[in-house]
Amino acid sequence: MPAPVSTPCVSICTLDASGRLCVGCGRTLSEIGAWSTMSESERRAVMARLQRRAAG
Repeated sequence: MPAPVSTPCVSICTLDASGRLCVGCGRTLSEIGAWSTMSESERRAVMARLQRRAAG
């Protein structure tokens, strides 16, 4: 069984110039707000999107 997904937060809670993404973790405000109620599969989906955003 895979380990639970921990938060990608790195305590740099600042939005980018567009006001869309957190500079520290790369999540949207919606993703940050929903994180605590997400299932493990939803959290894994967010983590996959974060990897694509970073590569993009």
